[in-house]
Amino acid sequence: MTKRVAARRGRIAARARRAALALAATVGFAAPAQAYDLPNLNLGFTSFLDGAPPSGPGWYPNQYLQVYSAGRLTDNRGASLGLPRENVSAFVSLTQLLYVSPIKIGSGALGIDIIVPAIIDSRADDGLGGAVLKARQGIGDLLIGPFIQFDPIMGEKGPLFVGRIEAQMILPTGRYDPNAAVNPGSNFFSFNPYVAGTLFLTPDWTVSARFHYLWNASNDRPNVGFGPTAVTTQAGQALHANFASEFSVTKELKLGVNGYWLQQISDTLANGVAVPGRRERVFALGPGALYAINKDNFLFFNAYYEFGAQNRPEGQRYTMRWVGHFN
Repeated sequence: MTKRVAARRGRIAARARRAALALAATVGFAAPAQAYDLPNLNLGFTSFLDGAPPSGPGWYPNQYLQVYSAGRLTDNRGASLGLPRENVSAFVSLTQLLYVSPIKIGSGALGIDIIVPAIIDSRADDGLGGAVLKARQGIGDLLIGPFIQFDPIMGEKGPLFVGRIEAQMILPTGRYDPNAAVNPGSNFFSFNPYVAGTLFLTPDWTVSARFHYLWNASNDRPNVGFGPTAVTTQAGQALHANFASEFSVTKELKLGVNGYWLQQISDTLANGVAVPGRRERVFALGPGALYAINKDNFLFFNAYYEFGAQNRPEGQRYTMRWVGHFN
């Protein structure tokens, strides 16, 4: 082997190790890529009128379908990793059952939220024959959270504000492969509480936001990207938010804009020691629509285009969501 060939192979191997240590979550909270550190998160799944379910107390089945694709993986400066190809895509299903009970504490109704995610299809192409990017399909981690849905604050022309708080937990029940970059499960417990609210600027114009805090427990089967000496890892804490604003075009149709933001705020730990340079960040904006089929069935369409990513892929995602209601 010539020195030139050996040097070239060394450079490719170095890029592969770098990517394995920095590959990010690709499809929001249905499919974290565990070569990056954070678990599956709600990035853009919720949008308009997020402060309250649309039809009062009762049962709410929700079905989400999402397509995500990215052609650029970023490092801690936001630059491309420089692999021959950096293509990742996934088709995700998310099934949710939400119950708003008649039991109240003061002005808030008690409820429960259960979510089962799944990766139906995922693909990865690193241009190195799969040396870095491997994708897995299957059932993801179960999300469950008790919540309090507060009564709306009313004005002369209708509601002014409505909000909710939820103590959401992510349970490590999904499929996990420490050799894979795209995994349905994370292999560790996470606490991901949030507060959500909708402000009615006028009867036809609203602004909604959801703010999450994330804490993660340890992973006793770390991704191979951490190297053979890593016995445990612990993803850093993070803040993330969804936000949206919509306007009623007709009684049934609302149009607007939506986005999300994620920022990791503490370092990931490997064997209890901080590993700098791995904090994740991303922003996204795009258009959206909400169509009311009737008083108990609603369709949401949301598109997101990412920018400002660090230690994550940078791509686009498209989400369709059906919300039903029955007592």
